[in-house]
Amino acid sequence: MNIWIAIGATAVGCYLVKLAGLLVPGGVLERPGVRRMAALLPVALLAALTAQQAFADGRAPVLDARAAGLAAAAVALVLRAPFLVVITAAVVVTAGLRALTG
Repeated sequence: MNIWIAIGATAVGCYLVKLAGLLVPGGVLERPGVRRMAALLPVALLAALTAQQAFADGRAPVLDARAAGLAAAAVALVLRAPFLVVITAAVVVTAGLRALTG
């Protein structure tokens, strides 16, 4: 029964967040600070999610093939490679290390 309470609370919370976004006056959204934050917030959230997925396994930090794949993607980005090349580099390095280390 507890899971249904969590699902219901999550659904209501998502609806209220969406409703709050719709009720914000237009003038607030035109402020430079709000516009800057709105532009940078998705990048920060994506970076945090990527770091959590690459360097954590449950509750303990780890350094494994995922981190090497992320490093390969970072190198490809620094070299200004196209997006598909960046993804391919990360996948190849991660899969190769997993194949070598078991």
